[in-house]
Order: sequence, then structure tokens, then C-alpha cells
Amino acid sequence: MDNLRASFKKLLMYPSAIVGVFAILILVAVSIYTMITIPYPEAIRLWRGGEEVWYQNPKFAQPAWVNLFSSKKYSESFAVDTADGEMTKTATPGKNDAITYEMVHEFDFNYDVYPQDMILYLKSTFTEKQPFVSIELITPDERTIRIANFVIADKYTYRFSQDEKLRLKLRTEEVIPALFSDPETETILKGTYKLIVIGTTFEPDAGMDAEFVLHGQVFGLAGTDHARRDLTLPLLWGAPVALAFGLMAAIGTTMLTMIIAAVGTWYAGWVDELIQRITEVNLVLPFFALLIMIGTFYSRSIWVILTATILLSIFTGAILGYRAIFLQVKESMYIEAARAYGASNGRIIFKYLIPRMIPLLIPSLVQAVPAFVFLEASLAVIGLGDPVLPTWGKIIQDAQSNGALYKGYYYWVLEPAFLLMLTGLAFAVLGFALDRIFNPRLRDV
Repeated sequence: MDNLRASFKKLLMYPSAIVGVFAILILVAVSIYTMITIPYPEAIRLWRGGEEVWYQNPKFAQPAWVNLFSSKKYSESFAVDTADGEMTKTATPGKNDAITYEMVHEFDFNYDVYPQDMILYLKSTFTEKQPFVSIELITPDERTIRIANFVIADKYTYRFSQDEKLRLKLRTEEVIPALFSDPETETILKGTYKLIVIGTTFEPDAGMDAEFVLHGQVFGLAGTDHARRDLTLPLLWGAPVALAFGLMAAIGTTMLTMIIAAVGTWYAGWVDELIQRITEVNLVLPFFALLIMIGTFYSRSIWVILTATILLSIFTGAILGYRAIFLQVKESMYIEAARAYGASNGRIIFKYLIPRMIPLLIPSLVQAVPAFVFLEASLAVIGLGDPVLPTWGKIIQDAQSNGALYKGYYYWVLEPAFLLMLTGLAFAVLGFALDRIFNPRLRDV
């Protein structure tokens, strides 16, 4: 414990190490928060749900915070519903069991870019007589635009931009810009708009609700992708996946490598020879190519890839370095004393040989984490990541498949890339500081 306290005090002498520890703690806190607030089954449901789950979101929307840095203000997305009171609904009884519902929503539009689309989702309950709906839009200059009139079923979706009759009425090819423009100047008309939906039912127990969605150019903290998915979800869940994969691979690889090297060094003879021959064969095997083959022909499960990564990373050059150190430790006086009082082979290996390697083990373990994090992301980028999990590499792979960089959706690539670099940098600077603390040759460098 005294040695740990002393090492921790030395660690505080390196500002880069403090920054690295702080970044790692943030990643750990985000991971814990994500797993608590968005449980794994819910995360998978949302990620694989597609447009059925994310219908309220616009496609290819930039993060909302870009408006803070842009001279041109992009339109923001929103959704309101009569069921939760965000869109007002008034019912007026009429003759012969008829009921007229007036559903109204006022919204301010003070942006420099037109929205992508406006959509109205209507729900009704009836037995035989279908309800009738009419839609109007009142502009800031007090013009009333009659949008449409139609009969609806129990569920009905009306997309403003796809109404051919409205396009002919407005005499334009682009409905949304026409609705939000001054007819004289043909520029964006800013101010308060009012959407009025009037629905009439013709049965005593009939009802009606409406949900109004405006798809803007920006949305949320991270934007959206081609399937309208909020990128905040995979960015958050990418943290626990990356940390778990990196830490488990680093710990498993480093510990098993050290144990095998200790066993081979202590027993020597054919055991040591076998370990060295396996190491020599493994060194010439194409590591990444083997993982690609496993992912292509067997399974892309993250657990299969993790197991294969650990097994292929045990017999590497590190085992030769550990062996060289263990050969020196094996001839130490305290090892001779342990032999003299009859300590077993297992006790000598795990109580006397391996503990001497702990100071050198910690820095190498920390420095190995980013390599495995990048490995998991690299496999996902080339399409061999876990098909179920939302990860940083999967975001980049989707962005590449949809030509994000060619279409100007830079946020789609830069956000996961930044988190990958932050994770790698945090563990790297911490590992360098630990190496200077535990490695005597580097203390005065």
C-alpha cells in the first residue's frame, strides 16, 4: 500500500497524466450513466428500430449546437402531439352526433434555412363513418393557406412536401420553401406560424388526435444519420463498448502472456521450447487478416472477436521480453531461498516470479488499451463489427457507406473519430507517465 501511495503521488507530478486520468474518469462516468439510463435491451431496440422508432427525427440533420457557431441559422426540429397537450385540441359537439375537433399549434420560425419537411400524423377511432379533416396554415403576414381536405382512416400520414395538389395550388416544385416564403420577395418569411387542423367525426364514440412534426436541418446534441437515428445513442453506448473491449483485451492478453512466460522460464526444457516455437509461428501470422477471416466466415459477435484477439495476442514479442526478465529473476537469491525451504513450483511462479513483473506490467497494460479500442473500431469500419451493438466504429462505417464526407455531413465522422482519439490519447499519456514512474531507466529522462 505504501508503494501504491508513493506511485500515486509521483503520478500527480505529471500534468499530462492528470489530464489522462481525468479523461478516463469522464469516459467511465459516461459509460455507467449510459448503461443505467439506456439499458442494453433498450439500446438495441432503438438502434435496430430504424424509421419506425425515429420517425420524428429528420434525416442527415447536423447537431443543434452548430447554430452557435454559424452565421446562418439552421431550422430546428420539433414534434408536438394533442395527446400530451403540446398541441391544443378543442372539441365542439354538432348535430347528429357530429363532433368538430380544432387542433392548433403556433410556432416561431426565425431561421435562415427552410425546414426539410412537415408531417401530420392523424389517429381516429370510429365504427363506420370515416372522419373528415381540413388543414390550414396562417403565416406571419396573416395569409391563410388552405393546405388540404381529405377523409382519413384510423391512421393517416400527411406529408406536406409530397402533396401534388398542394404543389399545383402553390404553383411551385418545392412546397416547403413556398409555404415559408414571402410571395412578393420570395425570401424566407420569419415570424409566428399557426397550423390549424379541423377534424369532424360523425359517430358518438368517435375521437381524433394529431401529431405535428417539423423536420429541420439540425437536431439534438449529435445529429442524425440516414435512418433518422439520433447519433447520441451510439456515441454514448460506444464508450462502454470501447472501454470494455479495450480493458478486457489488454488485461487478458497481458496477464496470460506474463503467466505463460513465467511458466516456460521456470520449467525450461521442452515446455519453454514449445512456448518459443508457438511464439515464432504466431509472430509470422497476419493478425488482422485472421480476425477478418473469423468475422467473415464464422461470427462477428464482439465476444468471438474479443476471444480471438486475446488468443492471437498472447504469443507475441512481449512474451520474449518477459522471458528475458524472468531468466534474471530466476537466479535471484530469494528464489534460491524459496527452493531451499521447499516452496512448490506454483508458489514460486505466482508468489515470487510474477510479482516482480507487476511494476512493468501496469504501464504496458495501460498502453495496450487504445490499440485494442482502435482494433474494434477498425473491424467495425470495414463492416466486421458486431451487427447488433451501436459503437463508434459502426457510426463511421455507416457514414462511409452513405458518402457522408462527399455530401458534407462531416459531423457524422468527426464525432466518433474525436471520441476514439480522446480515448487513445487519455490511455497513452497515462501509460507514458506510469512507464516513467515504474521503469527505473526512464525516471531521470
